[in-house]
Amino acid sequence: MPRPYVLINVAATVDGKIDTRDRRGARISSEADFERVDRLRASVDGIVVGGRTLHQEDPRLTVRSETLCAERVARGQPAQPARIAVASHLTLPPDARFLNGPAARVIVFVPRSRGNTTLETVEVYECGADRVDLAQALAHLSNLGMRRVMVEGGGTLNFELLRLGLVDEVQMYLAPLVFGGASAPTLADGEGLGREAAIRLSAPEVQTLPDGGLVLRYMVNQS
Repeated sequence: MPRPYVLINVAATVDGKIDTRDRRGARISSEADFERVDRLRASVDGIVVGGRTLHQEDPRLTVRSETLCAERVARGQPAQPARIAVASHLTLPPDARFLNGPAARVIVFVPRSRGNTTLETVEVYECGADRVDLAQALAHLSNLGMRRVMVEGGGTLNFELLRLGLVDEVQMYLAPLVFGGASAPTLADGEGLGREAAIRLSAPEVQTLPDGGLVLRYMVNQS
């Protein structure tokens, strides 16, 4: 099935954590990295998050820079990329940031068994039986005209996309921090893989930021 180009972007600590054990969206990125992420967001058609990230963090998923928004409009794109969630259910309050950020298309994929969600400003698509079929969801985004999407967590969604061979690129901001915690989430959680089934990445492009963090860019080996 055709699908958009899929980029996973994460901010992680040196010990590989993308949040603390409290899972409340702890800040990891520096201001320099926020600017990098803003440019990435401005380059895509949609930004995708999983259900846990959606309900626990209520992310805005918006481009902050007015200049970048104006550049999108000049290219014939909406000022903001679509906000997209993959969730087993949708139980957000009406004032949720995900629903009420700057004007943008808001799309949610849910399994057929959890359908019948009605929110006036949200496009809800039933995709998969008991859990969202990620390949079908991406194919649907392609049918909606999306050619490039960025995934911003969490670890379970990242893992499933990687496991299914649905990721083209991974970018990671590696912060000079240590969170620790066996239960703290990582870039890829889920059930995990044995060594023989490990997902292989290219040698990274490496950029050092003034705050001491590193930006690592990997391409995913699809063979």
